[in-house]
Amino acid sequence: MVVLSQPAALDHCSLIKTCKPTSVFTGIPVIDLRDPEAKTLIVKACEEFGFFKLVNHGVPMEFITRLEDEALRFFNLPQSEKDKAGPLDPFGYGSKRIGPNGDVGWIEYLLLNTNPQVTSLKTLIIFRENPENFRSAVNDYILAVKRMTFEVLELMADGLKIEPRNVLSRLLRDEKNDSCLRLNRYPPCPELQALSGRNLIGFGEHTDPQIISVLRSNNTSGLQICLRDGTWVSVPPDQTSFFINVGDVLQVMTNGRLRSVRHRVLADSLKSRVSMIYFGGPPLSEKIEPLPSLVAKGEESLYNEFTWWEYKTSAYKSRLADYRLGLFEKTATTGQ
Repeated sequence: MVVLSQPAALDHCSLIKTCKPTSVFTGIPVIDLRDPEAKTLIVKACEEFGFFKLVNHGVPMEFITRLEDEALRFFNLPQSEKDKAGPLDPFGYGSKRIGPNGDVGWIEYLLLNTNPQVTSLKTLIIFRENPENFRSAVNDYILAVKRMTFEVLELMADGLKIEPRNVLSRLLRDEKNDSCLRLNRYPPCPELQALSGRNLIGFGEHTDPQIISVLRSNNTSGLQICLRDGTWVSVPPDQTSFFINVGDVLQVMTNGRLRSVRHRVLADSLKSRVSMIYFGGPPLSEKIEPLPSLVAKGEESLYNEFTWWEYKTSAYKSRLADYRLGLFEKTATTGQ
């Protein structure tokens, strides 16, 4: 449904969709990065859910807490100050509008470049307004999360029995990688909850287009994933752990064996949800196609070859909920 703007208290959330809360799902795979069986468990989780919780990950809580504190310091600034870091270029500050195609959500966010090879004026403005503390908090967090992500991808390659084991991680290690960090704040909206018993959608349903997404949030609930049978379930929050999402590019590279997870975020009625997501993207010129070793003998590749630039451009012309990979799938009849 769409929120109508009749009650004065709800003018500020007009046109943002709502939905009823769903049941909490207790079956999310939990994987210890130091478990000797981690490589097998990671592949199993990504085949069944496209999603898992990672514990014993090695990222210091000090880095996590410091970045969250800096993000909140920014989000608590007067709106006029925050607006100096927008509009997106594609990096910088955004509020409510998600992309250029009419999607909106109950969210404000900072999108930051993580590749020092790429210059973003808006990122520089954010760091200039909030100099050393913010910059060092971002850098420390990103370095630690990248290290962990490389390890996850290499264990995944081991579990898939593909060589070399850096076939996935090398794309994020590449100096031309197209990765980014998004810091999100979903403000509470108690008026709506009291009025209708429904929650505002903070970020609508979608899959992530990149290779992999690494999410950490505070202890406020809101994240939901769609199971294979189409059921939406709520993911219990855990501020000490990370949640790993399979992205569209990884689905293609594994020829559909690992599937990107459809997910969304609901705003809480009473508490702010704060999250930080590292999106691991390959270089723009990287050609994406199923890895030959994952196309079984006698099987066909399910996808046409494309570059990350082509897919990214196509994805950002679409609406959030669109099935973006459909344009790149081979048709069953022509094989083209």
